[in-house]
Amino acid sequence: MKTPDKFTAIIVDDELFGRENLRQVLETYCPEVEILGLADSVVQAKKLVSSFHPEVVFLDIHMPVLDGFDFLAEFDERNFSAVLVSAHEEFGIRAVKAGVADYILKPIDIKELKRCVKRLFLLRNAKMDAVYPLLHDKLVIPASHGFQVLEMDEIVRLEADGCYTTVFLTDGKKTLVSRTLKDFEEPLPKGKFFRVHKSHLINLQFIKDYSNLSGSSVTMTDGSRIEVSRRKAPEFIQKIKTLLKSV
Repeated sequence: MKTPDKFTAIIVDDELFGRENLRQVLETYCPEVEILGLADSVVQAKKLVSSFHPEVVFLDIHMPVLDGFDFLAEFDERNFSAVLVSAHEEFGIRAVKAGVADYILKPIDIKELKRCVKRLFLLRNAKMDAVYPLLHDKLVIPASHGFQVLEMDEIVRLEADGCYTTVFLTDGKKTLVSRTLKDFEEPLPKGKFFRVHKSHLINLQFIKDYSNLSGSSVTMTDGSRIEVSRRKAPEFIQKIKTLLKSV
């Protein structure tokens, strides 16, 4: 259970010393972090995430068979923040693309670790004010300068990229938001928007055509062609039929 002054975490490192050292340092210098478990592999880490639902995963990069990036790729949507912990600094770009919250170098610097924990609290608080509807026809999303207010009818589609989502607008502009696609599903009205794929949420009024040749797909008014997953296709077709009957 979340508390304002603590957060839960697991540690993933194939080396015993790496796991125990990080746990000891966190317990000594960052008591606001509650360690729920330790994992020595990606397989074990996935089990811990499933069992304990930690808010943060401290994750080593170099591990045998499956590495830290393989672990992150296992989740289409992550309900935890990831902090990479590595002796190698050359993975910065991959870390950014993977949507990690922070990157800590080994040997661990106490000041850097405490700064990381402070950043994790800031990120968690920011997510509490993430995405929410306003007056039923507008959407408020976080932006670098504060927030942005969008009309529901100017959103053509949304596309997921790890922990980020790109919002495509009717004027051709697009906005990158540090939120998962799942964060948008609840505030967006179900009558207008439909998630046709794990990576795509579309505004139904901007569909130009639908094709079931070589797999299902829709073409949007902005010219984009979006795959409709096999699992979502029956529900999507029924949704369109229902909308047409109501017109």
